[in-house]
Amino acid sequence: MNQLVGGADQLLWVALKALLLYITAIAGFRLGERRTLAEMSAFDFVAAVAVGSIVGRVPNATTTSYLEGAITLISLLLAHRLISWLRDFPSVASFVDHPPRLLLAHGHIIEKELKRSGLTHDDLYGLLRQHGVTELSDVQVVVFEQRGKVSVIRKSDSIDHALIKDVMERTHGQH
Repeated sequence: MNQLVGGADQLLWVALKALLLYITAIAGFRLGERRTLAEMSAFDFVAAVAVGSIVGRVPNATTTSYLEGAITLISLLLAHRLISWLRDFPSVASFVDHPPRLLLAHGHIIEKELKRSGLTHDDLYGLLRQHGVTELSDVQVVVFEQRGKVSVIRKSDSIDHALIKDVMERTHGQH
């Protein structure tokens, strides 16, 4: 029966390690940047999954202490914070973040960018419908942003072209 249920003292240690790691994870995320829990990029997602794995596995590991788990957790969160800061450097940002992509310009779909984004026409049409677009010709530009959201700028909207200059240059430089 002990194999099935475990000893009471062992169960208490598992519960205590889980609680302590959970509190450590909360403190680590609170000390980190807010962006971690907002719209996640790939490296945010990896950090979140890794934290979940540590918090979920360490309490049940009889050979891993709370301190070992906490150091692993804190190391991971510090690495995440460091990468967040290093994103100011274009070489790091290009490695960590997807670039924004121009999917549609002046009513015309940019097929190459749509494919690079892993989207189909149906995906794009669905996103446009969610933004209340009823005619492609009404759209000035559609940008697939770094975090997977879509920005739709209608022809009737005025836009400071500095906001989309980098996306336009990247798109036109590849054709």
